[in-house]
Amino acid sequence: MLETALIPATENGSHRLMMILHGLGDSIEGFGWLPSALGVPRLNYLLVNAPDPYFGGYSWYDFTGDANIGICRSRALLFELLDRQRENGFPTEQTIVFGFSQGCLMTWEAGLRYPHLFAGLVGISGYVHEPEKILNELSPTARKQRFLITHGIYDTLIPFTEVSGQIKLLQAAGIQIDWHEFPKAHTIAGEQEVSVIRDFICARFAAAA
Repeated sequence: MLETALIPATENGSHRLMMILHGLGDSIEGFGWLPSALGVPRLNYLLVNAPDPYFGGYSWYDFTGDANIGICRSRALLFELLDRQRENGFPTEQTIVFGFSQGCLMTWEAGLRYPHLFAGLVGISGYVHEPEKILNELSPTARKQRFLITHGIYDTLIPFTEVSGQIKLLQAAGIQIDWHEFPKAHTIAGEQEVSVIRDFICARFAAAA
């Protein structure tokens, strides 16, 4: 079972949820700033720790070995967590999954494989694991999902050209992706990027209303 921390919406009774998946070596503490930065009062936030300890933080998979083993295990844990949120009053159609770096990869796994439709999916500075394979294993809802994906043109950890190529492949296969490039490294580009994320979130909930 994944460790989580819930930050409730400032408006009572909201069933809207953003699930936040951190990157390599980070933890739920690393994104405690995001709810106030986004400033969306009807949104609950569920911060999630990845399952494996990693130098004071956590990781979703072992990027130095066979990543597929950890990705499959973490995907199963993530799906269990999503199922529990449905039982706890947070329907998937009112849930946005947000992930940074390794968390972005897990966001792709959720959006392309989980069998329920999300309000939206936000992936920052990450990549898709085995995109050609995943296109042959899409869930029935995968082409109905809406993704916001951002990446830095100066990212040296996950090269921009590799990711932009994956995006083109997925878009050609009918995956709905709102793609944004930023003059940044492997990070979040402050309010400039946060405003793009905020606008996407608000638009997705407006579309679902």
